[in-house]
Amino acid sequence: MAMNMDRRGFLSLGAAAAAGWAMPVEAKVAPGAGRVKYIFFTDTHLEPELKGDVGSAQAFAKIKAIKPEFCIQGGDHCFDLAVAPRERSMMLLDLYQKTEHTLDMPIHHVLGNHDVFGRGSKSGVSESDPLYGKKAFEQKFDAKTYRSWDYKGYHFIVLDSVQITPDRYYSAWIDDPQIAWLKDDLAAVKPGMPIVISVHCPLISAANEYKSPWHEPDPGQAKYPTFLTGNAWQVLPLFEGHNILGVFQGHTHLNEVVYWRDIPFITSGAICGNWWMGSRWGTPEGFTVVELDRGRIRWRYETYGWTSVKPEADPLPVILQPSVPGSWPTT
Repeated sequence: MAMNMDRRGFLSLGAAAAAGWAMPVEAKVAPGAGRVKYIFFTDTHLEPELKGDVGSAQAFAKIKAIKPEFCIQGGDHCFDLAVAPRERSMMLLDLYQKTEHTLDMPIHHVLGNHDVFGRGSKSGVSESDPLYGKKAFEQKFDAKTYRSWDYKGYHFIVLDSVQITPDRYYSAWIDDPQIAWLKDDLAAVKPGMPIVISVHCPLISAANEYKSPWHEPDPGQAKYPTFLTGNAWQVLPLFEGHNILGVFQGHTHLNEVVYWRDIPFITSGAICGNWWMGSRWGTPEGFTVVELDRGRIRWRYETYGWTSVKPEADPLPVILQPSVPGSWPTT
């Protein structure tokens, strides 16, 4: 991204990079917005195997020490409600909730593809089960799969990027009723009000370019978009004319920032890293700290010192503290 920058701006950018923060340089102050610190953490994939519950508890302890006002969990809470039998799925959900309870703060939850209870036919769960599909998520976390709320002068939006297919697979997609809802929701936001969006499957990411092929697709992955949201082209135009500070994403387990139309699309590395087997393509286990200040945003990636009990070799060296592209402007 090309930009003009004077010496003072360059020095402030360097200082922010040294501190591990990232932010669009052109950010504008919104007088009605306050100061907020929260955590976006994602892809816990909690399970007792490989001590995933212990690792999650360790991550939550560090999150709590940072003293955020709340957290947003970006999806894939447990591994794996989509295909596990009912009894195990309920055990995993209970274990997750017990572990997350140690945070002792408000948590907003995003639906991930592994959070769709009984979705796969191999789970043995009937489609008539009262918790089938997204109902378990809605009941356990007392939340709709897409929704919005206002907080301290900011508008927060959670999207649902996981749709069950007729053959009980899933598609990374924002469905038509949700697109209609999002259009109406954004239209009701006061002009200029800063907006922060969270979604599980990325709307924009370069992750498909990092390796070819990314993975060997199974029959379901060959039929449907599952890695990135397949109809982002329908969603992104809705952002035009709105003050979108950032879109926070999960699913890939990679730490990445891609800018599109002056909006940073921030994909956070996973709490579980490479499914509790070490780092994921150079991204260690961790979470993203977000700070909002009068309509401006900055973020950093934090690790928490987890050591896998069954590590796999990572093809890329780990970057513990990623460099960053920008900072709040000097005023």
